[in-house]
Amino acid sequence: MSHPSRPSDRADAFRSLYQSSYGDLLRFVQRRSVATNAEDVVAEAFLVVWRRFEEAPAIEDDARAWIFGITRNLLLNAQRGEQRRQSLGVRLADVSPDLFTASHADLVGSRIDLSRAWALLSEVHQEALGLAVFENMAAPQAAKVLGISPVAFRLRLTRARRALRLLFDHLPHHAAGVLAASPEKASTL
Repeated sequence: MSHPSRPSDRADAFRSLYQSSYGDLLRFVQRRSVATNAEDVVAEAFLVVWRRFEEAPAIEDDARAWIFGITRNLLLNAQRGEQRRQSLGVRLADVSPDLFTASHADLVGSRIDLSRAWALLSEVHQEALGLAVFENMAAPQAAKVLGISPVAFRLRLTRARRALRLLFDHLPHHAAGVLAASPEKASTL
């Protein structure tokens, strides 16, 4: 992503970034705030991006992480008075059904167990897992969103995965059975 000098080039570069990021950014906000406000938050984020467009990183993945960081800061500012768990909690309702290869009853039980385990995780662990799993960000980009180094993010993510696994070890038996039935997905947690 270059930093064009002509206004029309700048508008085209912004439009391209907007089109490639809008959907992911909207889902990012919807998982972290009231869904009815999500479009407003994303619009505000792109207003900030437009104003600061000359600061946008040249590499598209880095620019995407930069936008997510701006949006995250807007969310935190808007939710400063609310409980931190609400402002950083990720809604699990959007978890894809193919996440587990099990019967419908096991799937429902697993979602309940996952929700319970998620609620018991610290906000720091929720955010690290959310960026890695739900937002599919690599460590360097997730670290930029959080304002930490990639090494610190990897350490945080490792601890979050370990904490989630420990919570699953203490949940009802069917959750462990479902995760065992899908070891490749369990290894990503």
